[in-house]
Amino acid sequence: MLLKSLLINCLCNHPKARLAFVLPFLVWWLSMFPPISDGGEYSSVVQPLLARRCYSCHGPDSAEGGIRFDQPESLLANADSGLAAIVPGRPSESEIIKRLSSEDDSERMPPEGKPLSEQEIQAIARWVSSGAQFETHWSFKPLTRPAIPAVHEPAWCAQPIDNFILEKLEAAELHPTSAAEAASLVRRVYLDVVGLPPKPEDVEDLTRNWSAATYEKLVDRLLSDPALGDRWARMWLDIVRYAESNSFERDNPKPNVWKYRDYVINSFNQDKPYDQFLREQIAGDELDCVTEESLTATGYYRLGIWDDEPADPELALFDEYDDIVTTTGQAMLGLTINCARCHDHKIDPLTQRDYYQLVAFMRDVPSYGVRNDQVSNNQLDLDPELGEKYSLIEGEQKKIDRRLKDIEQDAIKKMAGTDQRATEGVERERVLRRRLQQFVSEEVWQEYSDLKAQRQVLNDEIAGLPPRRVVLGLGALEPRPDQTHILVRGSPHSPSESVEPGFPKLLGGGNPTILDADENAQSAGRRRLLAQWLASEENWLTARVIVNRVWQQYFGRGIVRSPNNFGLMGDPPTHPELIDYLASELIRHQWQLKPIHRMILLSSTYRMGSQSNAGGFQQDPANQLFWRQNLKRMSSEQLRDSILTVTGELNEEQFGPSMYPTLGQEVLASQSRPGNGWGNSSPAQQAKRSIYIHVKRSLPVPLMSVFDFPETDTSCEARFLTIQPGQALTLLNSDWMQEQASYLLERATRDVGGDILAQARRVLELVQGRSPVESEIEQLTNLVDRLKLRHQMNDKAARQAMCLVALNLNSFIYVE
Repeated sequence: MLLKSLLINCLCNHPKARLAFVLPFLVWWLSMFPPISDGGEYSSVVQPLLARRCYSCHGPDSAEGGIRFDQPESLLANADSGLAAIVPGRPSESEIIKRLSSEDDSERMPPEGKPLSEQEIQAIARWVSSGAQFETHWSFKPLTRPAIPAVHEPAWCAQPIDNFILEKLEAAELHPTSAAEAASLVRRVYLDVVGLPPKPEDVEDLTRNWSAATYEKLVDRLLSDPALGDRWARMWLDIVRYAESNSFERDNPKPNVWKYRDYVINSFNQDKPYDQFLREQIAGDELDCVTEESLTATGYYRLGIWDDEPADPELALFDEYDDIVTTTGQAMLGLTINCARCHDHKIDPLTQRDYYQLVAFMRDVPSYGVRNDQVSNNQLDLDPELGEKYSLIEGEQKKIDRRLKDIEQDAIKKMAGTDQRATEGVERERVLRRRLQQFVSEEVWQEYSDLKAQRQVLNDEIAGLPPRRVVLGLGALEPRPDQTHILVRGSPHSPSESVEPGFPKLLGGGNPTILDADENAQSAGRRRLLAQWLASEENWLTARVIVNRVWQQYFGRGIVRSPNNFGLMGDPPTHPELIDYLASELIRHQWQLKPIHRMILLSSTYRMGSQSNAGGFQQDPANQLFWRQNLKRMSSEQLRDSILTVTGELNEEQFGPSMYPTLGQEVLASQSRPGNGWGNSSPAQQAKRSIYIHVKRSLPVPLMSVFDFPETDTSCEARFLTIQPGQALTLLNSDWMQEQASYLLERATRDVGGDILAQARRVLELVQGRSPVESEIEQLTNLVDRLKLRHQMNDKAARQAMCLVALNLNSFIYVE
């Protein structure tokens, strides 16, 4: 078998030698071996590769040369040239291998873009050699629980996860790198689980008596820490494109949207079963047990962008449905279902009918709002009786207000021009108090006075009621929604055949029984069926997708690198059996995620260091096989929260309305209406964790965006982690960082007094979470001396600059 592998490698890498020797010899050699299974390589590697690189010319839309790579019968038949693209078991006779490995630009495929890599060609050659068996794509197959692999070094395996990782490492003749040092691991697990750095004193206490039991206790303590919700909720908010405004020109706020954010934080802290978490968001108002939490969860439908003055209102409505279907498909199923809105999916086996059947489940959800009423459809009273009282009083207030305004406007028309202009601004009330009675009859003035008195009575009635409890959610629904049609090219003005709610055939299909809503129904009852299907054990994508996201947070990338796309154009899993094992474990633990967190955190795989070794770097530079931990920079939230932590300024208060960091005038001026919708929070509120920052779509916070806070119009599957000059400029020059450096100096002074050596040591302890070496302390104190000598800084300013430099160290900005 070794010789067979060498021959395939030679075939792919040395085309001239192939013509002279390899091809004839390979025909004989491969004939000595019967075709063998490719072990899933077709579905996990070859098919996604063909989809990405070949379908544009040889796929659903085009069959150049008479070949379609999405149809096995076409791929195995002779092309228009009379040559066979694939001859199973005979790569030497397969035209696809010749074309992929050709050195002639006029023959090599694909004709555009980069040629396939040696590894990619080898994978296709192995598949052809093994018989070219066509399999169902890995993620389109039902979930199975794989056996835990046997390995040569079982002592390394602390958790079953490790067996899956080590099996592939051993097959590649690679060794996992050594475990991270205790101090580094403590800092890593703090930042990964709760998003905050540990206190230096805690690191010292833990590492002094370091053991596996010590680490396990630390993991359990952090998993029960309420700060976990603030860290992990952000993952979900990225996925569902959470923001607190509507985008477009006015970018108006979404009232009470922060309550959805708090719901997500609470759900992660409570370790709410993931299937329940999904059901509450999709159909929280239709469940057997409707709660305030489940009603708040329906705010999921109201998180997207919304245009309050669309040129085509009907198209805008279906754009809203598309936004929900897109997010649901990508976030929960890892499928780009939205690609089937205008036509059948070009790559995955998803039809336009599948798409509109999913839309049909949601047709009882009306638009977010209309221009003259931007709240009724999306604001939901948690106490309907109390809400009805408020509505009745507010209705009377509006009637009175309309009549009062009519009287005022009639009088204003008779006033002098200067007074008329004054009533168009802040002087309106003053002018009306002085002038109104002069321009109305006694009868009208009496009516006006009576209306004012009635308005005050209503105000008093409102003041006497308990506070109204309102959340963003499904404030209005259509119990008997319009019929859903397949729309030609996605246009609501070109409806074709009608469809009923149904599930994609790709995932088993089926049309649930939909009963007509009775006359007292508040919803159509369809979304409950969708929620049950999405969160079912029989839906083999849901569990796979979420465990992949959890893995991604701990290792910097998922087992599937494209978390929102498990389809043919997505990246294949590096460890398909591992993702199935984790998914089956999630279901076995009643869909609770904390056991999955714990399993990962206690694994040897997670506890590896990030240092490189020659063998691993040479053979697997991208760390596909996880032979080491990936080096990670802090996210924007981790960085800001860590700065507040080490300076001693962090306000750990949880929940409540979002806060507004102070923004410079040049930032506020970036809006069409500078500063519109940006509040003014107290310093204490501004020191809360970053998840509580108001997310206004048209006004990103510079410190967050420069460190890759995601764009919120669409689902963010994975954040970019860039290294670019704007980050250094922000951390060195922004007013906020200068302020934090002064707080760090104040904290160091409180802790150790005014001695410069003691201050430098303490600053490095706080920033790095460990005791610094003498050379590090010396560098900081020398910096203070240079700033005072060469730049004539006073002592305090120089020491503050020392603190600023410490906050810019890589050992602080990176997780380890």
